Amino acid sequence: MLDIVQDVSLKVKYQEALVIKGASGSGKTTLLGLMAGLDQISSGDIELLGNSLGDKNEEQRSAIRSGKVGFVFQSFQLVQGATALQNVMLPLELRGDSDAYDRARHSLQQVGLELKKNTLIDHLSGGEQQRVSIARAFAVQPKILFADEPTGNLDAKTGRQIADLMFRLRDQSGTTLVLVTHETELAERGDRQILIDSGCLIPLDPTQNTRLGQS
Repeated sequence: MLDIVQDVSLKVKYQEALVIKGASGSGKTTLLGLMAGLDQISSGDIELLGNSLGDKNEEQRSAIRSGKVGFVFQSFQLVQGATALQNVMLPLELRGDSDAYDRARHSLQQVGLELKKNTLIDHLSGGEQQRVSIARAFAVQPKILFADEPTGNLDAKTGRQIADLMFRLRDQSGTTLVLVTHETELAERGDRQILIDSGCLIPLDPTQNTRLGQS
């Protein structure tokens, strides 16, 4: 069995913006997936929002995340053939929110896309699709947001606009942000940076030994 991430001990503070850096194949996306409960650990334990994930199956981990955790991915992961509004409404409807329409419309307004709420995702630009993805993530008012290379598929100018938007909404909502990126400019916007190399965490600040769980 291949150990992709090993000997990791890490704490994330409430309302912190933590940046995970590393080269391609270093294990940063795997670490994010483990922290979010998207992947199952083979040993050790992970606590998400006060809940241990180590002994939970996928259905149980999903229940822990429901309504409390948001995601923004490099590939957007939106429903093609649906409108921007329908995409943002989806997690709210799955949660059973009676005001899903109004909340989704407000979230699109926050990202500057209210006028395109009825536009099919397929007809939006890459930057606009990522805005929809961010609107969907924040619409559920998550306690923690996991973002995996959110500007990776965008040009530099659009990437900066998306970063500005994401951090503005994060500041307004007080959401904890865990962000994976290889981009230095984006990483420097975080409150704290950690580096992962060959599946192991490497302290960037000699006064903070992240491998021992210091934060």
